[in-house]
Amino acid sequence: MTAATHSSLFPQVPESADAVLDGLDPEQRAVATALSGPVCVLAGAGTGKTRAITHRIAYGVRAGILQPASVLAVTFTNRAAGEMRGRLRQLGAGGVQARTFHSAALRQLQYFWPKAVGGELPRLLERKVQLVAEAAARCRVRLDRNELRDVTSEIEWAKVTQTVPADYPAAVAKSLRDAPRDPAEIGQIYALYEQLKRDRSAIDFEDVLLLTVGILQDRHDIADQIRRQYHHFVVDEYQDVSPLQQRLLDLWLGDRDSLCVVGDASQTIYSFTGATPDHLLNFRTRHPQATVVKLVRDYRSTPQVVHLANGLLGQARGRAAEHRLELVSQRDPGPDPSYTEYADEPAEAEGTARRIRDLIAAGVPAGEIAVLFRVNAQSEVYEQALADAGVPYQLRGAERFFERAEVREAGVALRGAARAGGNDPLLDDAEGLPSQVRAVLSTKGWTTEPPAGSGAVRDRWESLAALVRLAEDFARVRPEAGLADLVAELDERAAAQHAPTVQGVTLASLHSAKGLEWDAVFLVGLTEGMMPITYAKTDEQVEEERRLLYVGVTRARLHLSLSWALSRSPGGRASRRPTRFLNGLRPGSAAPGTRTAGGAGGVERGAAGSRRKRRGPVLCRVCGKTLTDAGEMKLMRCEDCPSDMDEALYERLREWRAEQARELGQPAYCVFTDKTLMAIAEAVPGSEGELAGISGVGGRKLDRFGADVLAICAGQEVGGGEEDD
Repeated sequence: MTAATHSSLFPQVPESADAVLDGLDPEQRAVATALSGPVCVLAGAGTGKTRAITHRIAYGVRAGILQPASVLAVTFTNRAAGEMRGRLRQLGAGGVQARTFHSAALRQLQYFWPKAVGGELPRLLERKVQLVAEAAARCRVRLDRNELRDVTSEIEWAKVTQTVPADYPAAVAKSLRDAPRDPAEIGQIYALYEQLKRDRSAIDFEDVLLLTVGILQDRHDIADQIRRQYHHFVVDEYQDVSPLQQRLLDLWLGDRDSLCVVGDASQTIYSFTGATPDHLLNFRTRHPQATVVKLVRDYRSTPQVVHLANGLLGQARGRAAEHRLELVSQRDPGPDPSYTEYADEPAEAEGTARRIRDLIAAGVPAGEIAVLFRVNAQSEVYEQALADAGVPYQLRGAERFFERAEVREAGVALRGAARAGGNDPLLDDAEGLPSQVRAVLSTKGWTTEPPAGSGAVRDRWESLAALVRLAEDFARVRPEAGLADLVAELDERAAAQHAPTVQGVTLASLHSAKGLEWDAVFLVGLTEGMMPITYAKTDEQVEEERRLLYVGVTRARLHLSLSWALSRSPGGRASRRPTRFLNGLRPGSAAPGTRTAGGAGGVERGAAGSRRKRRGPVLCRVCGKTLTDAGEMKLMRCEDCPSDMDEALYERLREWRAEQARELGQPAYCVFTDKTLMAIAEAVPGSEGELAGISGVGGRKLDRFGADVLAICAGQEVGGGEEDD
């Protein structure tokens, strides 16, 4: 579902082509009227890019410059394509094709397969995981559920980057990609997976693109037929195009240049799927005569939110950062973003739930609030906290609105009541469309008051309540409308995946929140190791994590809260630090390159005692389990428990250790073992007492190396090692 907007759900269709341009700012109008040649729209977050390109298409159609059937608009998600179709329909350009790359290619593949290949198109695999699991088993490789998902993602990446199984290990090495298993092993699984598909006459979603590309390359007559149909192309979210999608787009275009692309390099967050902003950044090189329009007027967020977003990108590095857009808020001032430090994750979730409850009490609709986190596994504690606080919520990424069982049942009931007309006794006392809808849906579980608590019953009620609100809005715009008219509207919306808003706080990952917006956004779990994520090791991977946080910040219209917890569990060691991306931006933090001592946000951290060793059983500081393995005891956690290690700090410590070992003429482990360095990088001690509390740091090593280690942890430079006494 898209977040609710403040405009009517049923705007009037503009009366003329010129009326389509009404309300556009100068830059948006420049986009809408640039209808010839290549056009590149660089659109910052919240600047109305979808508005600009849908009005561009609608203006061209309404002015008679573009024929609806000759326009193909492509984007990356069914939701975005559905929203685009809905907007075009409301602008009087309903005949335009708006699809994802995959759905457009599949449609062409289904139509041309008999002519190009013969016979029936192979069966399309809805999910490739089961076949990947079988391929792994035949290769005698055991994969747990998470590894299976990761290997499947690797195969998808290889295919969209047009990498064959034999070349996969070399491609991984060249791209500095962190493969979840040995690349040669994944290459074997990939090869057998492809063989199993061939044996069973099946294709996957990546094959849809590959096969379409193959047909268009080999069959010029088919390519010409498609080019005769589609004369004008629009590509949204162009920064997310993969090499394979770009190849397909080139084949659609042929030698023509009637192409409009829209994107923002600062919102490139899907490189792990093969997406690259290079096509967007190189557009002027490929099309020297292109019209380039920059959209920087931010209509979504307050100046306070925009200031933080610009600050985040102001610290960015790399090619995408060189093309960043400086947003200018068009809204009235609002509250400053809040920064809150909590002792542990449950406290963070409970504090977030309390603040959300206060916002709802102050009049902010639950559907206009979101809690965004880095990984889906973080959602559980927030689900529990919101349920305990009596706050309704919905999980983003669940099944689509119109595919929910209760929505399908409601549609059948409304359709039956519409056919029965005045003969349905259920409608005897119902006057007006909203009353009739309430009467029908009351038989499916809708009540005037929501059920208590959360869970399936509440989810069902929220879906039906969204239909009731939709009927109320529809009746206000079309007072004469009846049930049959509403059913027709629902059918059109279902076809366009243009869902109404469900009233509940949204819980979502940062990746799945892209393209959405809310009045209030809570960015949670913002600690080193989670933001940036631990496995972001290269500079470019870290920069992508920064862009992901930027996307999260720019989802907020008015209220923005950023928070982190010092430990995972109550009573756990307070060893976490807030994300480096907020350094110099949050109150009390130092600018990048420097470091402040102690906790932030006024939270006092317990002072470590003098040099002393722990006595008694050693407990995992994450899950509380008693540790017996020496390596785990050094880390103070189970090997399988999540690490919050500062990767950059760990590498600096390793470099320092190597230098010390050379000067002392001893093996590196005689300085500190790997496990001890990991423990230091996780704890980030700020004093001798804290360093002494780490297993593997005895008094002698503390005297010899303590000053250097503490300096490195503080981000300072250190000199050469001291000679042994």
